[in-house]
Amino acid sequence: MPLALLALAVSAFGIGTTEFVMMGLLPNVAHDLNTSVPTAGYLVSAYAIGVVVGAPLLTALGSRIPRKRMLVLLMALFTVGNLASALAPSFGLLIAGRVLAGLPHGAFFGVGAVVAARLVTEDRRARAVATMFLGLTIANIVGVPVATLLGQNLGWRATFLVVAAIGVVAMAALARLVPQISHEQQGGLRQELGALRDRQVLLGLLTAVFGFAGVFAVYSYLASMMTEVTGFGESTVTLVLALFGIGMTLGALVAGPLTDRALRPTLYGSLAALAAVLVAFDFTVHVKWAALLSVVVLGAVGFMTTTPLQMLVMNKAQHAPTLASASNHSAFNLANAGGAWLGGVAIAAGWGWTSPTLVGAVLAVIGLAIALIAGVTDRAPVSGSRVVASSESLPQMSEVG
Repeated sequence: MPLALLALAVSAFGIGTTEFVMMGLLPNVAHDLNTSVPTAGYLVSAYAIGVVVGAPLLTALGSRIPRKRMLVLLMALFTVGNLASALAPSFGLLIAGRVLAGLPHGAFFGVGAVVAARLVTEDRRARAVATMFLGLTIANIVGVPVATLLGQNLGWRATFLVVAAIGVVAMAALARLVPQISHEQQGGLRQELGALRDRQVLLGLLTAVFGFAGVFAVYSYLASMMTEVTGFGESTVTLVLALFGIGMTLGALVAGPLTDRALRPTLYGSLAALAAVLVAFDFTVHVKWAALLSVVVLGAVGFMTTTPLQMLVMNKAQHAPTLASASNHSAFNLANAGGAWLGGVAIAAGWGWTSPTLVGAVLAVIGLAIALIAGVTDRAPVSGSRVVASSESLPQMSEVG
């Protein structure tokens, strides 16, 4: 694999760390800024809003900027957002810093996925995209727990200063290792917007919204399930979240080769497995060893959906895949917000702490149904190894970063 993928993975590691670490720092932030923990929870939503808004907006604004330069600029904005968060003197300005840090998230992964796919041969494109996403999954195993401990011991501001430092390292790696893509061979804004009108792209995005919402319906309340139902102490929660991250990493490793071999069957299989695991989780959560095993499997099958969905929208967007690719991450964050909300509604209705598992299973089934409809109505079946754009129109990449 090219070293450029390492630069993309390091960037993804920083993004994944800042996205998820806030959940563990809410009590510290609330105490320091004299607010309540539920109010501090808006910081999680603020980042998600930044992602949803920033993905299409920044991708559209940067449609004529060479992709390598765009990646560096997006990581610079990410670094500034985290630095602003670390220095924020008030809760309102911290909210603004979180929105700013979230703005480049979707656009970076959208552009990064297109670049990653074009760094390798046709039969390894999904594996290249999955390699970039490994940085995001490893962040849940290493970055988030370490950053949480750092914030709890040295203050939450130290966490964001460290993430900003990671952003600087990522910028240097991108500038040095990522090759150039010819500017004139990129599609313009009109081409990118036109790709979003494709029915298969829209169905792919809708699949992401519903299918991945099944994961977050449970993940958002995983800590509470482990303490209230399974019987683990609060000190075990970090271990449980790390196990989920291990599952995500395993899912990313498996999804790449499978997607290269057969894209749609991988998507169907992962969504079906997700629904089955969520139903089973409603029973296994009552037994400690089974609950821990289920957390790993849930992370694996949940994240297995991301690579085929990413490749699907990129392939179906044909010669203008960047905006569609970035919009996919807006869809994932809508899934995050929607899944968490529906899981919370089930708990508030008195259905019990495990009710989000069944809510998630229903959402996964809906996602699978949409994916099947898309497959049946697709007049041009897509394989995992298909080129993102036609081989004749692929940008030429220089050997020098």
